[in-house]
Amino acid sequence: MPGITVDGLAIEEVPNGMDSSQNNEHLSAPKSTAASTMAASMQSEALEMHVEGSGAGEPSIEQLYNNVCEMESSSEGGSPSRESFGSDGEESRIDSELRHLVAGEMEAMKVIEEEEENGSAANALPPAENGTPVKAQSSTSSKKSKKASKSQLESDASVGPNGKVSTEEGESEVSKPASRVGRRRKSNANPQNGTEDAGLDNPDLGPFLLKHARDLIASENPRRALKYALRATKSFEKCAGGKPSLNLVMSLHVVAAIYCNLGRYEEAVPVLQRSLEIPVIEEGQEHALAKFSGCMQLGDTYGMLGQTALSLQWYASGLEIQKQTLGEQDPRVGETCRYLAEAHVQALQLDEAQRLCQMALDIHREHGEPASLEETADRRLMGLICDTKGDHEAALEHLVMASMSMVANGQETEVASVDCSIGDIYLSLGRYDEAVFAYQKALTVFKTSKGENHATVASVFVRLADLYNKTGKLRESKSYCENALKIYQKPIPGTSLEEIATGLTDVSAIYETMNEHEQALKLLQKALKMYNNSAGQQSTIAGIEAQMGVLHYILGKYGESYDSFKSAIAKLRTCGEKKSAFFGIALNQMGLACVQRYSINEAAELFEEARTVLEQEYGPYHPDTLGVYSNLAGTYDAMGRLDEAIEILEYVVGMREEKLGTANPDVDDEKRRLGELLKEAGRVRSRKAKSLENLLETNPYTITKRKTVAA
Repeated sequence: MPGITVDGLAIEEVPNGMDSSQNNEHLSAPKSTAASTMAASMQSEALEMHVEGSGAGEPSIEQLYNNVCEMESSSEGGSPSRESFGSDGEESRIDSELRHLVAGEMEAMKVIEEEEENGSAANALPPAENGTPVKAQSSTSSKKSKKASKSQLESDASVGPNGKVSTEEGESEVSKPASRVGRRRKSNANPQNGTEDAGLDNPDLGPFLLKHARDLIASENPRRALKYALRATKSFEKCAGGKPSLNLVMSLHVVAAIYCNLGRYEEAVPVLQRSLEIPVIEEGQEHALAKFSGCMQLGDTYGMLGQTALSLQWYASGLEIQKQTLGEQDPRVGETCRYLAEAHVQALQLDEAQRLCQMALDIHREHGEPASLEETADRRLMGLICDTKGDHEAALEHLVMASMSMVANGQETEVASVDCSIGDIYLSLGRYDEAVFAYQKALTVFKTSKGENHATVASVFVRLADLYNKTGKLRESKSYCENALKIYQKPIPGTSLEEIATGLTDVSAIYETMNEHEQALKLLQKALKMYNNSAGQQSTIAGIEAQMGVLHYILGKYGESYDSFKSAIAKLRTCGEKKSAFFGIALNQMGLACVQRYSINEAAELFEEARTVLEQEYGPYHPDTLGVYSNLAGTYDAMGRLDEAIEILEYVVGMREEKLGTANPDVDDEKRRLGELLKEAGRVRSRKAKSLENLLETNPYTITKRKTVAA
C-alpha cells in the first residue's frame, strides 16, 4: 500500500479500525491512548449484551443470518431451497418472513447507495460535445461485486418480488420502472406515505441489521455500517414501545462507536446521552451495567473532544454504578480504577491518580493470584505516578517488582519496556551508569524482538541521547538523536503517526538544550503537521504550539511567537485546562511576546490572568508566581501606574530576600528596579522591623507544588 509523505517522512497508511491497543509505556502521552481502548471495549461489551426476547428454542441471529445467505445463494443457481434451521424440510414461518423482510431492507439500502454513487458519478462526468451527459458504464469488477455471495451480503444482487435473485446486472434491475426496487425507490422518495418505516416492528429485524453493521465494521466499512446501525436502532425503538430496552441501548452504543470511528465525536455525544436515559438500575444487573458502559463510553468521547473535566466526571459516575452493582472488591472494579487513574495521570491530577491506582492494586492483590498480570499493570502505573511526583525510590520499588513478575510470566518484551522506565528513574536519581545499563538491556531485546528499525528502538535512542546530553557528552548525544531520526523518517509499516510525532518532540527538546533552536523548531513543525489538528489531541497540540512560541521568542521572531501562543491558549481554553499551571505559564510567555510587540495593555491583561492561575496552582511564594509578579510590575510601570508597580515590586523583593538571601544576584536586580521606581515617585522603601533572630533564622515555610508532565 503506498504511503503518505509528510515533510519528507514516508508514513505507511494504516487502517483506522475500531479497536486500538494501549501502550502503557507512554501513559503520560495524550489522552487518545487510553480513550480509544475503552471505546473499543465498551463497543465489544455492547455488542455481546443479552438480546431481549430470544428464547432458548428460537434460532440465533447467527443462524438466521446464515439461513438468509444460503437461501439467496441457492435461489441464484436455480437449485431448490435448502432446509433452514428448525424447519424440518420446509421453510419455517420466521425464516420466510425474515427472508422477505431483510431482502426488502437490503434493496432499500442498495438503492440509496446506488443513487449516491450514480449522483456523484454524474457530477464527475464531463458533458459530451452535443451537451448530453455521458452515461457511466459499469466495470467488470463492479459487476462481479454485485453477484450474490454468502460471505458478503451487502453486495448481493437485487431480490425480486418472488424471492429469486435476478441474473441481470444490478444497474439494469434498478433502472426498470416496473421492478420491485423501482417501486420501493419511488415510495421511499416520499417519506410522507409511511412506507419508509414499514416492517420495522418485526422483532427479528433489529438484531439482524445490527449484526450486519458489526460485520461491516470488521470489514473496515464504517459508513455503510452506520446506515445499518441507525436502521437497527429505529427497529429496536419501535419494538420497545416506550419500555426500557437493552437492545436499544446496545444499538445506540454501537451507533456512537461508529460516529467516533468516523471522527464525528460531537454527534456521538447526544446518542450516548440518550442511551443513559433508558436503563433502569432497579430492573437488575444488566440494566446497571448497560448504564455503566454508556458512562464510560461518554467519558471516552468527551476525552477525545479534549473536554477533560466532563470526561473525568462521567468516568467517576460509571465507577460508582459499577461499585453499587458488583461490589467494591470485585476485580472488574479494580480494572476500572486503574483506567480512571490513567485518565487522571494524563490530566496531571496525580494525587487522585495515585489514590485510584492504590485502590486497584489493593483489590487485585487481595482477590487475585500472586504476581498476576493485573497487579503487574497496577505497579507499572504506580511507578509512573510516583516518578512524576518526585518519589523516585518508591517508583523504583514498584517497577522492580513489576519486572520480576513479568520475568516469571515470560513477558520478555514487556520486561524491556519496564527496563526503560527503570532507566528513567536511575537518570532522575543521577545514577547514570545504572541507567545506561537498563537502556542498553532494553535496546538489545527490542532490536531482537521488533527489528532494528522499529519505533520502540528509536525511543530508546532518544533516552540515551538525553542521558548523554545531561552528562555533557554532546557528541554521543547527537549521534543517538540522528539514529532516532533515521528511524522516524522511514518508519516501518504499522507505525502510528502519534508515535512518530511524540518521538520528534522529544528529539526537539534535546536539540533545544544544545542551543540548536532552528533544528528544534523544524522538528516541532513536522510533529504538529502529523497531528493534523486532531480533535482528540488538542491538549498535546497546544503544548507543541506553546513550545514553538518559546523557540520563536528566543530567535527574535516575536510575531510568530505571539501567533503560536495565541493558538495554544485558545486550545487550552477549549480543552478545559484554564486552571492548570501550564496554562498560567503560557499566558506569561504570551505576555512577554506582547511586550516585545509594544502591546502593553494586552500584556498587562495576560500577566494578571497568569497571576491568578499561578496563585491558585502554585501559591504566592513559588518562583514562577514571583516571576509573573515582576513582569506585571514592569508592565504597570510602562503604563504609568507607578503606585501599583511599586507595591508589587516591594512584595517581590521581600519574598526573594527571604528565600534567596540579600546577596543573591536576582535580589540585587529586583532591588535596583525598585529603587529606580521609588526615586521616580519621590518615595523610600517601607521595611518591616525584624529582630536579629528572625533575620538569621531560616524560613520554615514549606511550599507544596504540583509538578507538570511534559506533553
